[in-house]
Amino acid sequence: MKTYIYFVRHAISPLSLENERIRGLSEQGMKDSERIAEILKDEGIDFICSSSYVRAIETVKPLADLLNKEIRLFEELIERPIASLKYEIEVEALLKGIEKSFIDIDYCLPEGETTRQAQERSIPTIKQLLAEYKGKKIAIGTHGNIMTIILKYFEDSFGYDFWKQTTKPDIYKLEFDGVELIKVERLWKPEGKGNDNS
Repeated sequence: MKTYIYFVRHAISPLSLENERIRGLSEQGMKDSERIAEILKDEGIDFICSSSYVRAIETVKPLADLLNKEIRLFEELIERPIASLKYEIEVEALLKGIEKSFIDIDYCLPEGETTRQAQERSIPTIKQLLAEYKGKKIAIGTHGNIMTIILKYFEDSFGYDFWKQTTKPDIYKLEFDGVELIKVERLWKPEGKGNDNS
């Protein structure tokens, strides 16, 4: 019996470290969230959940509204901070830190969270969902880093290169047999725009 998870990476949200938890979507992000609802409306989604961060919730809300479903929130699925959120870090240093963290899963920048730590908090929730909704279809409002970290747990080849090519928003359909990841398919088709991982 196959179970499906649809990872919906959040749409564009203006960066604000002090508002990491509550920052919402930009105007373009809101438009893209409507496109997501159109793409997924006929997939037969049984359950919708999300990271508890506002930008992830807002990205799946149009889908939830369209399907008349509630969004269940999981604190365990919030984004992985590779470094402290108390101060800004240069983009190059941040990218190098993220890249290294996918090679050495016990590495992070000061006051950050390692890949292993992020897996330890998120994977039990993913396994719980796979068991609770076995044979069904689950949509999850998520973030680029934690999405890649979860994928890496099930298939080690996922890492920095995969993360770097993802866009905001993005949609990946995961097919599971029990807790074994069988297939990953990208459903989002960017409209001729460059990738954005900020």
